[in-house]
Amino acid sequence: MRRHSLCYIVFVSLLATAASSAQTKRTDLLKAMVLTGQNNHGWQVLSEHYRNILEETGLFDVDVVTSPPSGADMTGFNPDFDRYDVIVFEYNGDRWPTAVEKSFERYMRNGGGMVFGHAVNHTFKDWRAFNEMMGIGGWGGRDESAGPFVKYRNGQLVLDHSPGHPGECVDAHEYSVVTRAPEHPIMRGLPSVWLHGTDELYSNQRGPAKNMTILATAYSDPAREAHWGERTHGTGEHEPMAHTVRFGQGRVFGTAMGHVDGGAPMGSGPWPAMECIGFTTMIQRGAEWAATGNVTQPVPHGFPTATAAQFR
Repeated sequence: MRRHSLCYIVFVSLLATAASSAQTKRTDLLKAMVLTGQNNHGWQVLSEHYRNILEETGLFDVDVVTSPPSGADMTGFNPDFDRYDVIVFEYNGDRWPTAVEKSFERYMRNGGGMVFGHAVNHTFKDWRAFNEMMGIGGWGGRDESAGPFVKYRNGQLVLDHSPGHPGECVDAHEYSVVTRAPEHPIMRGLPSVWLHGTDELYSNQRGPAKNMTILATAYSDPAREAHWGERTHGTGEHEPMAHTVRFGQGRVFGTAMGHVDGGAPMGSGPWPAMECIGFTTMIQRGAEWAATGNVTQPVPHGFPTATAAQFR
């Protein structure tokens, strides 16, 4: 009887030790918020994807924060940004209460982290600080007042003040992503060129482009048909596909990649843009850099090559 009691005590002690270790590990993780709830693209699918791929790194403890639906009362929407190392946006919708916007601005100026992809660049046209955080955007009622076109010409970022519609979209296809800042922590070790899974190719993005670094580009082929803009074909330009912005002490990683059709239900894939290992890696590395200023993740096995896209 005494032996059984002793075994029980040891067993309970081991459980307590394991629980304590798990708790210690959890508090050591980076805290990430996936902020979602409104988007003209498939936010239900992408926000779950973001949660999964960030947790898979072993670096992040992830909360998904969902806004009220479009047109609903936003007065009760008040995320606590300061609890998080990085905010990953899958949101393109109604303006937030003024106090929430000011809270996010403070968070970013004081060293917060922000990550966004694809259609998020449509949102908050009239929120000046948010547009400075994004660096570039398109659509959403923008015009030339949003800032110049941002291009990559002759090996450098170029601000083009020509008039024209902010935001064009070439029909979805596989396209080559070219590394332009190989020594940046997010890009270090990635191939100089890799093939991205079938995705829309955004072009003619405009914005303030302050404190902005272009990490990667893709060629908008004029032989391909364009839609969701004023052009009928690609621009014939190397367009920004991934970039960073410094906003105050904060760090922003943005990418034009990651299309999922609007209203897409869970399990309706496959979605090659979202499931491309290249896109996934960029989000994972971009989130770590935005949170810490560094990247510790190795380039994953099976990363796309110049001639073959690879998928999860």
